[in-house]
Amino acid sequence: MPYVPHGPGDIRTMLAAIGKDKMDDLFSHLPAGVRLDRPLDLPDGLSEEEVRRDFLKAARRNHGQGELVSFLGAGVYDSVIPAAVDALSSRSEFLTAYTPYQPEVSQGTLQVIYEWQSFICRLTGLTVANASMYDGATALAEAVVVACDTRRRSRVILPALLNPRYARVVGTILKHRGLELETAPAGPDGTTDLVALRAILDDRTGAVVTTNPNYLGLIEPVMELGGMIRDCGAALVAVVNPVSLSLQRSPAEYGADLAVGEAQPFGLAPCWGGPLLGFLACSDAYKRRIPGRIVGRTTDSRGNEGYVLTLQTREQHIRREKATSNICSNQGINALRATIYLSMLGRDGFLELGEANRARIEMVRGLVRDTAGAELPFGGAVFNEAVVRLQHGTAVQFRSFARSRGVLAGVPVDGCPGCGPGDLLVAVTEKRTAAEIALWGDLLGEYLGQAQREDG
Repeated sequence: MPYVPHGPGDIRTMLAAIGKDKMDDLFSHLPAGVRLDRPLDLPDGLSEEEVRRDFLKAARRNHGQGELVSFLGAGVYDSVIPAAVDALSSRSEFLTAYTPYQPEVSQGTLQVIYEWQSFICRLTGLTVANASMYDGATALAEAVVVACDTRRRSRVILPALLNPRYARVVGTILKHRGLELETAPAGPDGTTDLVALRAILDDRTGAVVTTNPNYLGLIEPVMELGGMIRDCGAALVAVVNPVSLSLQRSPAEYGADLAVGEAQPFGLAPCWGGPLLGFLACSDAYKRRIPGRIVGRTTDSRGNEGYVLTLQTREQHIRREKATSNICSNQGINALRATIYLSMLGRDGFLELGEANRARIEMVRGLVRDTAGAELPFGGAVFNEAVVRLQHGTAVQFRSFARSRGVLAGVPVDGCPGCGPGDLLVAVTEKRTAAEIALWGDLLGEYLGQAQREDG
């Protein structure tokens, strides 16, 4: 849409209509500390052609996802997206449909949400799933609030190896809710220290979060965790990579009360961090407290099948100050894409997807074992990604070296429990070919050879 600025006369007319004398009056309620007290530091105006030329020049410095070989992970993954996902999700009846509040004109949107919820219930093993979660991080924050409100307890325990971005979001959202946050330490094997966790559980603990796989890609001892948490009367909130559920136990199997995660690998491009698609599922006891919306399937008076909003806790529409959640928009298009993706994949395809991810990370681990100067610091089972330790140089330097060759080598994890400057988190999805994995291994060997000579 072209931008047409208002002239001075237009501005005076609009200000007069709302009883203001000048533009600054619109912002007088803001604290002085957040208001700019000087003109914006902008260059003189450019012509349309000059602006276009500058933007094209800047754009040429970018490299699209398709131009680079990505081994990035840590919550957002470069996965295969079938062309049919783009084609079907772009149909006008989906692309322009938004609100599900009028079922008589929103059956397509409502059915998609219903099918999406059904997929999440089947994946997690839990009985209820909602829609309209922004991403995995905010879904987790919502889940721990629901858990503590239901249990009437005020203490939340997060695992030390939770995705650090998730931990920051939870801390921010819970900051003013009167809930106490504590961290369950990690053991030397890179998973939750069960003895240390048991020592900090008490009758004030409302929610304990587990993440499987954890931030370092390691499989947690979820069965032991589940039993321990049930014994103390707290709710277990499981954070899961949904792709891993093709091979791993479902959250319901180890006693999770709520399960959340990020569904971006289901038909959504990484887009360098968003938009994303969170999901939240729960057992029946929590269904009236979860945020967002729940769609149900029913029949009308003539016996025709239809879809309607069954539950929604979105009080912010009319009672914002009493709202149970800050969820106020819809991830409908993203949920549509994920639903199309899972429908195309089917049960057998989903199992093959998980096996493809597992096999590829094992290829990487095999290369590391065969590369002088590299090692695997954690020996446990992994899914989809693993930590590689460089004995020469640093992970940040290797990342820059590989980037110069068109490869995004991984995510440095210095500062995570048990990790240092030489540790790199490497993710391998079904999209990576054997040749690309071999290229990554060659670059690792070349970099370590150079770094060793510099150290020597």
